[in-house]
Parts: sequence; structure tokens; C-alpha cells
Amino acid sequence: MSRISDTRTLTRVAAAKLVSAGHRAHAITVDLIYAEIKQGSRTTINDELKLWKDEQAKVNALSAALPDAVSNAMLATWAVAVEHGAKAFDSRREEMESEVATANTRAESAEASLAEQLRRVEEITAQLEQSAARELAQRSEIQSLRDAKEAANERAASAERETVTARAEAQARVASLISDHERQISEARAGLTSKEADLRAELTRNTERLEGVQKHVLMQVADAREAQKRAEDQSMKATQRGEKLGVEIELLRAQLAETRATLQGTIAALKAASAESSELKLERDTLKGKLDNTTGQLEAVSQQRDSLSRELSHGQKIVAASARSRQSATNSTKNIKA
Repeated sequence: MSRISDTRTLTRVAAAKLVSAGHRAHAITVDLIYAEIKQGSRTTINDELKLWKDEQAKVNALSAALPDAVSNAMLATWAVAVEHGAKAFDSRREEMESEVATANTRAESAEASLAEQLRRVEEITAQLEQSAARELAQRSEIQSLRDAKEAANERAASAERETVTARAEAQARVASLISDHERQISEARAGLTSKEADLRAELTRNTERLEGVQKHVLMQVADAREAQKRAEDQSMKATQRGEKLGVEIELLRAQLAETRATLQGTIAALKAASAESSELKLERDTLKGKLDNTTGQLEAVSQQRDSLSRELSHGQKIVAASARSRQSATNSTKNIKA
């Protein structure tokens, strides 16, 4: 809007200058005005020039109706007014051009600042996008870690349940074996007590073959000692394997100690029987008749003892296998937790 207003004003000023320079008002063209002001559209200049020419025609008509002195004075006044207006317009135009230059400088500075800010905004946007990508990756990694942790916890819980189940089963098997062993030992003790009474009654008459019986008993004692040695070796191995089982292995050791004490009691009873048989050597000549029966009974006792020894060895193997299973389950649980 200010550009169009300047064009119209400049058109009037340029037309006045051309009149002052000797051009006739009706002979002034758009090209002359444009060559003078060098701005605006020809349509605007043409419209304003027509208005100015109409005004000049009215002024000329009025001047023709007035006396020459008045007309000349009016024209002189008009010329002075036009000249003053042109000067004022030029001054204002210079001021406006200075303001426009200052505004352009400010605009250029503002554009440079805006470009710098846009560049910073782009950098910040890129950083935000990178941060968002890193955050998304971190969230994905955290979710993966959470899933892995939950899976590990589930595996650990499952392993712990399996360990508890295996422990309960092993304890039940050990308790059953101990109960069966104690029952068998009680039966063996009862049988030995009965056999010992019979032997005491019969050994008074069967001393003649007691040396063979003694050798047989000593062989049984040696076998029992060998069984004890094997049991101790197995116990030592089980102890080495079960160092990490804590309270459970202590219970197994206590049970083994009870078994060993029972076995030692049996050996002591056999030794006592051997001592008694030594005392009865004097009557060996009268015991030949019933020695065969006594030998058969002793062989039955030996078979029972061998059976008990095998069952004890089997129970110890089961206990060792249970200890190894518990150790393996414990290691698996520790590995899963780690």
C-alpha cells in the first residue's frame, strides 16, 4: 500500500516538474513520468496522470476565467507550492530510503539470526532424534533383560522345586532303608541271640570241631571288617562329594555312624562268641555228633549277614547317588542364579 501511494505522489510531482520545465500538461505521457520516477506500475501512473490532467484542465479553465494578474499569481504560487512539495517529498523520500535501508539491515541480521536458530533447531532436532533412538534401544534392551531375568527366575524356581522334590524323595528312601536295615538288624540280633543260646547249650557237646567253626567265624569277621572298610571308603567318598550339602550330609554321617556302631556291635558279639568257643575247646571231643547241624545253622546266619551287608552297600550307593543328584541340582541352581 505504501508503494502505490508513493507512485501516485511521485507521478504528480514529476508531472509538475515537467510542466515547470516547459512541457504542456496535456502532452505529458506515462513514459515521461516513468522515466522520471523509475518505479511503480504503468497502470497506476496512468490512472494518477489522468486525475492530475483533469485537475490541471480545471485549473486552466479557472485561470482563463480569472484576470491575468490573478492567474499569474496563482500559477506562481502553485509553482512555489509544487517546488516546496517536491523538496519536502525528496527529503521525506531520503528519510524513508534511510529507514528502508536500516530496516533491510535489520531484516538481514534477523534473517541471519533466524538461519542460525534454524540451524540450531535442526541440530537439536537431530540430537533429540538420536536420543529418542538410543532411548528406544535402551528400552528394548531393558525389556529383553527383564524377560531374561523372568525366564531365569522361572528356571531357578523350577530347579528349586525339583531339588526339594529330589531331596524329599532321597530322604524318604534313606529313611526307608534305615528302617528296613534296623528291622533286619533287630531280626538278626534276635536270631543271633537265639542261636547263641542254642550254641551255648550245644557247644558244651561240640567242642571237637570248634576250631573249624572258629576259622569260619574268623573268616566272617574278616569279611565283616572288609565290608566295614568298604563302607568307610564309600563313606569317605560320599563325604568328599557331599562337602557342600551342609546339614543334610551331617544327617547322613550320623546315620552311617549308627550303622557302623551296629556293625561293630555285631563284630564284638562274634568276638565274644569266639572267646567263648576258645573256652570250650576242652569239650571238643563230645561235639562231633551235632557239629554238622551247627555248621548248617552258622552258614544260614552267614548268608543272612552277607545279605544284610549287600543291602547296606546298596543303601549307601543310593545315598551317594542322591548326594550327587543334590550336588548337581545345587550347581545348576547356582549357575542359573549367576
